Amino acid sequence: MSAGGSVEQLLRQVSPGVHDTFETYESLLQALAGSRLWMLLWNGQAGSPDAQYGNMEVGGYGYAPCVTSAQELAASGWNRAHEVVGGRDIATALFPDRWGIWLNPHAPGGGLGIPWLDLRRIAVGLGQLPAGPLRISEPTLDIPQFYAQLSQNAHHTPAVRSLRRAWVQPSLGVPYLAIGMELYDNGPASVEAARRMMAQSVPAVPAGLPVSTVAMSDDYDPVAMWLRRQSRPFFDRDAHAGAAQGTAPGFGYGYPRPF
Repeated sequence: MSAGGSVEQLLRQVSPGVHDTFETYESLLQALAGSRLWMLLWNGQAGSPDAQYGNMEVGGYGYAPCVTSAQELAASGWNRAHEVVGGRDIATALFPDRWGIWLNPHAPGGGLGIPWLDLRRIAVGLGQLPAGPLRISEPTLDIPQFYAQLSQNAHHTPAVRSLRRAWVQPSLGVPYLAIGMELYDNGPASVEAARRMMAQSVPAVPAGLPVSTVAMSDDYDPVAMWLRRQSRPFFDRDAHAGAAQGTAPGFGYGYPRPF
């Protein structure tokens, strides 16, 4: 079976926003990473300086329409130019500008949108980032020893400006405690100092509790986005914590509905 055929088979099995199809959706993302896509050009020809992808807006989010095979291109009736691009390549090109892709918009039911956050996962590596949409909320864990140890170690790590926390439930996989880390600079020495600080603090984590860190400087991370808007630091070297905008649980932060 070709990569494109695999994408098309999985595409027929995904129902947007239905929990039972999250695993199928994840398989679809994996297939897209190794597939080719026929990107529809609104202007210009493939490879020309004036080439411009088509665009569509759904639910306030931007998408570039594409089709999954030459057969689907013919079925779409598209009469302008197109460009054939690898799935990982187009993901890498589009996600920094917060653009997703929309697969086979001509298909019955209107096709399926892949939001830019999932393109980011394809570009970086699906195993490197949690599967969204994410449920993010304020942690309710009673682990004062860990927070105290972490704050003490942060106090002795001058590179660390502030620390925040969130409870993250991925669409697939186990929930985990996320520690948002703000550094004064993101140079190698500061990053290494922060890594050592976490390593020194991890022994205070209760057995079986997964903990992950997120860089507050990452403009594309949905957990960092939530932390910036919905939490206040539990460690703040400058002692100027801004007022939180509320800590109500958020579903799918950074993702449209559905997907």
